[in-house]
Amino acid sequence: MSYPSWDEIKDSLLKGRSVPMIEPDMPTFMGVPHAQGPGDLEGVDVAIIGAPYVASWGPYSGVSKEEWIASPRRVRQQSVKYHSGYMQEFDLDVFEHLRVVDLGDADIPPEVKDNPTAENVLAAQRAVEDKVNMSLDAGAVPIVLGQNSPCGSYAIAKPIAERTKGNVGVISTDVHWDNEPLDALTGDPRIAGSGNWKAKMYEFHENITPGNLVEIGERAMSGGRRENIKKLLDAGANFYPMWEVRKHGIEWLCEELSKAYDGTEAVYVHFDIDVIGGAGPGPGDLLGTLAEPMGMTDYELLRLSYEVGLRGFDALSFICIPPGSAVIYRLIVYVIMYMLAGKVHSELGS
Repeated sequence: MSYPSWDEIKDSLLKGRSVPMIEPDMPTFMGVPHAQGPGDLEGVDVAIIGAPYVASWGPYSGVSKEEWIASPRRVRQQSVKYHSGYMQEFDLDVFEHLRVVDLGDADIPPEVKDNPTAENVLAAQRAVEDKVNMSLDAGAVPIVLGQNSPCGSYAIAKPIAERTKGNVGVISTDVHWDNEPLDALTGDPRIAGSGNWKAKMYEFHENITPGNLVEIGERAMSGGRRENIKKLLDAGANFYPMWEVRKHGIEWLCEELSKAYDGTEAVYVHFDIDVIGGAGPGPGDLLGTLAEPMGMTDYELLRLSYEVGLRGFDALSFICIPPGSAVIYRLIVYVIMYMLAGKVHSELGS
């Protein structure tokens, strides 16, 4: 079944309601106000940012670029199903406590889509950094709907590191370590790309400390080469493969998040959604060659998100959102809202 058009979605989900629109087929996230510049960010707590970018010369992992790049738009489309920020299990309306706006998409140069040279990739990265910095300048937490690195990962980690005097912790879900020494797409040592962004993050920023990395989700033969994995582990990284998560349970994993916070002044949260593999709620084959067995379930991801919100976070980003499934786009909406619910509960002391 193909993904529906905006007209079909609008007729099904909005049913006569009006929501702010960024583009004719792109509403704001959950109908929050559209912030068009710094002047619209005063008093804002959270800013949603789109980063529609994919790092490849052709199809990425066997899936067309158009499908990958559509994800920030489609997450927003699916988000308008929900009339408010009311979370019934908590009897809490998130939007009564947090002012959330949508900053629209980063101005990623269109030429990078078909010509991903190092210079074009760096220009795309800077476009995302500009939006992230705009959010941080206003005191708002940036949440980036991305799809590939560096635009959905390093472009968020970099501004956090540059603004933080002390150490920065990282909480990462993934099925790959992304710590190869060199970007395979460009071969350029400046690029923090899809297979090497974590390696470059640690190389470029001394205050992002491996001992405060909580890495979750890799398993079995997938994820990286032994020597590269051991390099991060020997530097103190905290690794939680899905085997151990299943063995000990999600509550155990939530307790282990403290290692990202110990001795740090900021925490960057990065969710690579290929971590769910075939565990759903959509079929793993949507991810093409990225999908692996023993994926993290939607509940595990949402429970983790809420716990992160309770403990606090300075930025959140997504990549590898499985393309084409409405329910998985809604999972991204849930992740954001459960994390924000945790943030509200932390601020209320409840």
